[in-house]
Amino acid sequence: MQTKAVIINQYGSKDVLEEGTITLPELGANQVLVREKATSINPIDWKLREGYLKQMFDWEFPIILGWDVAGIIEEVGSAVTDWKAGDEVFARPDTTRFGTYAEYTVVDDNLLAKKPANISFGEAAAVPLAGLTAYQALFDHGKLEKGEKVLIHAGAGGVGTYAIQLAKEAGAYVYTTASPKNHELLQSLGADEVIDYHTTDIKDVLKDIDLVFDTIGGETQNNSFDVLKENTGRLISIVGEPNQDKANERNVEAKGIWLEPDGKQLSKLAALLENGKMKSIVGNTFPLSQKGVYDAHALSETHHAAGKIVISVD
Repeated sequence: MQTKAVIINQYGSKDVLEEGTITLPELGANQVLVREKATSINPIDWKLREGYLKQMFDWEFPIILGWDVAGIIEEVGSAVTDWKAGDEVFARPDTTRFGTYAEYTVVDDNLLAKKPANISFGEAAAVPLAGLTAYQALFDHGKLEKGEKVLIHAGAGGVGTYAIQLAKEAGAYVYTTASPKNHELLQSLGADEVIDYHTTDIKDVLKDIDLVFDTIGGETQNNSFDVLKENTGRLISIVGEPNQDKANERNVEAKGIWLEPDGKQLSKLAALLENGKMKSIVGNTFPLSQKGVYDAHALSETHHAAGKIVISVD
């Protein structure tokens, strides 16, 4: 099966993005072929493009980037029983060199979730990687419970917008950091207090936070230790391993995590989307073309895009 795609044939800047036609691997017994309607951009895309992750993913070229998909099942493998051609689905596929900046992609059947009928393919494609990252950080690793206080850094980002909604739905008191232009949006998503990180040092206004969800790293991550509740506080980061000396000083737990694709968890997010308890904030949409993906990467690399950046495939 051949598919048109936006690919890279070497690591480098946005200039290495090009359009091409790729032969996909044969469909496995427990896989489905998805005709894509939309995908979305995540920082892993351009970090991989630049070569930062080549120790972790030692792939041959060409590489199709992108690990979010929403679309329609075109074909199912011989052992697939829960899905059929024509089903509308979304997924965070396995991380392989055959990503989702393409017209077709192959997905393991256990990673699929049914696309809610009340949201668009673009809104669905925005969810998997960012939504699952937020879910796993808050609950699987952060053990967030009702009544606890959580600080979510960069609340207006793709991961942050889902994390705020999930934390609020779980009954937590939600603090987040953002530029003033995004405060109203984040309050509408359920943030109890939004802190302008340009003018306010979190150490001056916060203390005894049960959980910090770090999506920024560096100095922001280090400062976060000072607002955690001693002995029981947790810091979960998706941008590297936190400073264990600082964690030991305050006797708190701090760890860096990596997303595990999970169709069952994605189905839980689908239920929240279907019931109107969570929504996708799509800030920008670009077409699947060399220029479209180039512009999408350029926006993502600013770290100031509000919500998710979606690529429309048709």
